[in-house]
Amino acid sequence: MTGSCYGGKSFIRNMSNVTIYSTPTCAYCKMAKEYFTEKGVEFKEINVAEDMEAQQAMIQKSGQMGVPVIEIGDKVIVGFNKNEVEEALGSA
Repeated sequence: MTGSCYGGKSFIRNMSNVTIYSTPTCAYCKMAKEYFTEKGVEFKEINVAEDMEAQQAMIQKSGQMGVPVIEIGDKVIVGFNKNEVEEALGSA
């Protein structure tokens, strides 16, 4: 399943922890958070609708204004792409 409120492009980096940049109204953000919770993956959620500094950092990392932006270590995934997420987590 692939989805984003604005796109589905990914950028490769390194790997260690999970951060999701989201907004309260984004359906794909909710799907991503539910996926991580179901898989027992701890993640840090950053609401870019409220945190403008984090929003700018997200745009700088991803080149996109759309959410979700999922950062797994140094890999940045724009949109919720389950296969890419699993690959980044080492689960694929």
